[in-house]
Formats: sequence, structure tokens, C-alpha cells
Amino acid sequence: MLRNHWLLLLIVAFSAAAWAGDDYKLTVDSSYQDGVPKGVVSKHSWTSKIFSGTTRDYWIYVPAQYDKEKPACVMVFQDGGGYQDVKGGRWRVPIVFDNLIHKKEMPVMIGIFINPGVLPAAGPKQLARFNRSYEYDNPTDQYARFLIDEILPEVSKTYSLSANPNDRAICGASSGGICAFSAAWHRPDAFRRVLSTIGSFTNLRRAHDFPSLIRKNEPKPIRVFLQDGNNDLDIYAGSWWMSNLDMASALKYAGYDYKFVEGTGGHDGNQAGAIFPDAIRWLWREHPQPIATPAPKPVEDKVWWSKAHLPLMKILIPGEEWQLLGEGYKFTEGSATDEKGNVYFTDIPNNRIHAIDVNGKVSVFKEESAGANGLKFGPDGKLYACQNGKKQIVAYDIASGAETVIATEIASNDLVVNAKGEIYVTDPDNKKVWYINAQKEKKEVDKGLNFANGIILTPDQGQLMVVDTRGTSVFAYRVEADGTLGHKQAYFSLFVPEGRNDSGGDGMTVDTNGNLYVTSHAGIQMFDQAGRIVGIINKPQREWLANTCFGGPNMEYIYAMCKDKVFRRKTSAKGVLQFKDPVQPPVPRL
Repeated sequence: MLRNHWLLLLIVAFSAAAWAGDDYKLTVDSSYQDGVPKGVVSKHSWTSKIFSGTTRDYWIYVPAQYDKEKPACVMVFQDGGGYQDVKGGRWRVPIVFDNLIHKKEMPVMIGIFINPGVLPAAGPKQLARFNRSYEYDNPTDQYARFLIDEILPEVSKTYSLSANPNDRAICGASSGGICAFSAAWHRPDAFRRVLSTIGSFTNLRRAHDFPSLIRKNEPKPIRVFLQDGNNDLDIYAGSWWMSNLDMASALKYAGYDYKFVEGTGGHDGNQAGAIFPDAIRWLWREHPQPIATPAPKPVEDKVWWSKAHLPLMKILIPGEEWQLLGEGYKFTEGSATDEKGNVYFTDIPNNRIHAIDVNGKVSVFKEESAGANGLKFGPDGKLYACQNGKKQIVAYDIASGAETVIATEIASNDLVVNAKGEIYVTDPDNKKVWYINAQKEKKEVDKGLNFANGIILTPDQGQLMVVDTRGTSVFAYRVEADGTLGHKQAYFSLFVPEGRNDSGGDGMTVDTNGNLYVTSHAGIQMFDQAGRIVGIINKPQREWLANTCFGGPNMEYIYAMCKDKVFRRKTSAKGVLQFKDPVQPPVPRL
């Protein structure tokens, strides 16, 4: 192993601003107490595959009360060497854990203290690669995967660890603090308790996006403890103090169970060490009661934009989660809703079209569908399909299953049918959008998108939207009287998660208020009529989210075609059947 190169980086970070403020003193909880059983700390090393070739030290704390027959709670610490140090460190975690476990103020817990990775140099006169900022400051799921796929399984070979995310916490300071939050944010299925001190929620590597994401994303079941001092860093990446205030404000706005302890210190561990025992008590209070998903309450105000917290929560109903309707498919796509609210979808690799009745029961509608992808119903009651295996558009008679060819020589992906029976089709292979009139005459009406995919009309059918899967935008066009498209504009900007080059925008749907819903890497992104992203609905699972639509009783369920499964969820919104008469939504707030 390299000799503690991480320590130099940590010292530089923590002494970048001189400490100013109160003389924060450790409490008795951070000192050895008579009669308290002592846990054992052991040192290990690890070479990672996820952070290719990096090596690191890590330590495992096992309390005296550990029973291998009872899975223990787990808490992970970034910059672990400093946290496990009981002689010169500010946190002295093993001592604190001994005392609090003995007093039953926290559950029996195994601590895992991990240093950031270092990629050794290839030669004696070359510099190693120090991975701390890359691992900690990146607001992606990579570090969470490193823990979930590498470290936790390795520790589990020796010790019995709870797999319940309610029994897992993660902690860090500075960049380690943003790393802790990021791990829980991306993987609440693995971590639900976060302790961040002097967290670097600044633009070192885009962590400054988190406050905005907290305000727009569907709330997640995590509990967050924050600490910072008003003399913290203020440098090229931003103000640490202001960014932590912003985080606290966003967590409050979105209804999270959070606590922000403010101080007068700088970028150091003085206050954090002093309050660490109380932070642990707060973080683990009421355990094993599960941490609930936040349910923001509407707040009345005189200003129109403040009338409700989280616009998304006007749509989502507390307690109404994703319901699994069917599974075992290869790749689900192309959702379409009929007049009764029944939903149809394709399983492309299996050449099959399925139907979901309003009660959620799935059946097979059509075998040998020639690779059918996008589906939509028309005003004639027929199901129109992008039969890409034969490069044609067809219409299925629902009663007999018989098909009629509508157009040929189109490498189609998705389509939409308006109240006049006119069809718009995306052709990603040729970067085109096609228009097919009521006489089945086709015409190219746009060209140039990288990957023209999902397509939908506004409720009033006056504008057409097309998403570019390999880009970051949904393009809006005005539908002209002759069916052609005009005034193309990249009107909707999709959120692209860090670590991605594209949005993954795919299927789309709209509701009666003119809101647009777009499936993507991040989840179902919701836009208002003015083109602003106002919410992101969580994916039902961590797979490709290909399509969505409204259907079911009263068109109030939103459906998700998510790789091998199909889900639905009851909402307060109401979908629009675009083969019916146009719906006039309210004028948007600007």
C-alpha cells in the first residue's frame, strides 16, 4: 500500500480555512468510560474493480455486543482512517460507539472506515493517481456501487451485516459528506441515514445540483444530518456555508426528516467531533422504526408559485406507490390506451403485444408482431403500430387481430394519431419525422435529430413534441393546417444525470393540464406548459424506462414500461386520449 497519501490530501482540505469561532470541546461520550465493553478495530486493504486498480486501507469496528446470529446494523465512513483514530482524531468513533451501544442509545453496529483509493504509479519517478475527489465529489451512483458490490460483500464474508437499508448509515466530512449524501440519494435501497459535516455541496464536480434535485425529485426515504460553520470555505467552487444552507432549505421544502446544526467554525472537524455523539443519537433515534418517505404538505401563500410544496406532489398521491402488473418480458415498450382505459404494450424481442385491462390484468393480444415497437389508438378504434421488423406502419382490428398496412418503407420507432386520423412517426435510423395523412400518403416533415424517439401531441393537438434520446432536449413544433410542422424549437431541456452523456429520453405522455411526462435515465421527468422541469418521478426499478402513458379507471393511473416489467401508479392527474377531440388546458403561469 502507498503510505497514507490520502492523509496529506485530507490535511490540506481541512486546513484551507483557519478555524474561527467557539472552542468546541469533546464530551464524555468521546472518552473511555469505566465498565463499558470495548469493541475491536481491525485493519484491511482492498483493490477495487469499480475504481479500476485503486488500492486503499479500510478498518472494521466490531462492538463487544456483536452476535453473529443477529445481523448487525452498519455505518460506513469516508476518509475512514481519521474517523477510527481514537488517539489524535476528533471523532473517535470506536469510543463513541462503545459508549452509546452500552447505553442502548444506538443499535449494535459494525463500523466500516474506508480511505479513498490511490492508483499506484507505473514507475518509480511517476506520480500516483489520487482518487479522493473523483470518488467523493462526483454526484453519481459509482461510489454507492463500490460499497454495495465490493466492500459490503467482502465484510459480510466474516461478519453478519443487515441488508435492510433502514439499518445502514453513511458518514463523511467535506467531500466525504457529499459522497455520503450521494450514496443514499442514488441508492436508498441500500442506505437511509446520512451524516454530513462541512459537506462540499459546491461545484467541485456538480454537487451544487443537489438542492435543485431535492426540490424537483419525488422524495426518497432518507434521513439527513448536516453541520457547517459560517467561516467555512469560500473559493472558486462556491461557498460551503451557503451551499449547506441551500441544502437545508431544500430538505425542509421537500419535507425531509433532516437536522442542520450551524456553527461559527471553518473547514475543520472541531464542531463535528464535539456534536458527533448527539448526531448519532439523532440519526438512529426510534430505530428500528423504518424511515418514512417524506410527504410534503401544501403551504398556502399569497404568491401563486408558493401555493404548494413540490409541484410533483400535486400529481403523486402519498402512499400510492408503483404496483407491479407483469414481469418476465425481455423488453417492454410502446404503450397505448384505448377509450375504456385498457393499456397495450409491446415486448419487442418476443414479437408480442400485450393488453392490460383496467383492473391491471395482463393478457396477450397479438403474437408474431414483427418487432412492433410504438403503439397508439386511432379514432377508428384500431391499434396502430410501428412494425419495424417489416419497416411498415400497420393498424390492428382489436376484435379479430387482423392487420392492415398503412405505410411502408419507414424505419419507425414511435407514433401518435390525432383526432383526424393523421399519424406522426419517428424514424431514428434516418433522423426523420414522418406525417401520414388520412389518405395514407406519407411525407417527411422533419430531419436532423440525433435519435428521434418518443412523440406526442399537446392536449389541444396544436403542437407536436419529439424527444431526442441521444441528446438533452424535447423538440416542440407547431402543427400547421396542412399537417406539416413549423417553428421547431428545443423547448424542453431534460435533466441529464452526472456520468451520462445523454438524457435517455424515450416515451412521453401528457395530462389534461398540459403537463408533459418523459421517461429518461433519471426517471419520469415532468414539465409544465412553459417548458420548465417541475418534477422527476422515481423509476419503479433501476432498469431502462422505455415508455409511459395514462390509463386505467378514469385515466388516472400512470403506467411504466421498464425493461422486463410493467408497472402502474395511481395519481391525481388525468391523461388525454389524443385520438379524441382536442382538450384545451389552462393558460400556463409564466
